[in-house]
Amino acid sequence: MGKARSEDLRARVVAEVAAGSSRRGAAARFKVSIASAVRWVRLKAETGGVSPRRRGGKSRSPLEPHAVWLLDLVAKEPDLTQEEIKARIGDTLGIGTSLWSVHRFFIRHAFSFKKNSARRRTGPAGRGRGAPAVEG
Repeated sequence: MGKARSEDLRARVVAEVAAGSSRRGAAARFKVSIASAVRWVRLKAETGGVSPRRRGGKSRSPLEPHAVWLLDLVAKEPDLTQEEIKARIGDTLGIGTSLWSVHRFFIRHAFSFKKNSARRRTGPAGRGRGAPAVEG
């Protein structure tokens, strides 16, 4: 995404359209895209100004209000999978969510699902310690 254009340029394009020029004509004159001219004129009509809207923002996750409950749940039952956590959220809280939302929630709270010794899979077949030496 590109950098926002200056408010001065935006205001000049909008003023050109207000003076009777078409959006295409104003865009060509000020060497901006037609889409930008259309958006800036619409922004002026909706908000009364041409300042760029804010980018980004706070998380709007429906899981955040239940953060204490979720973190407590994984502390009490550390072997839960994300699929099981998603099911618990639906059953207990009545919130329909996705696995990706659950995953992002735990990333935001610096929690990772690492394999531990209880979940460790067997390693590749190897020779092990070897057969005892035979004397003889």
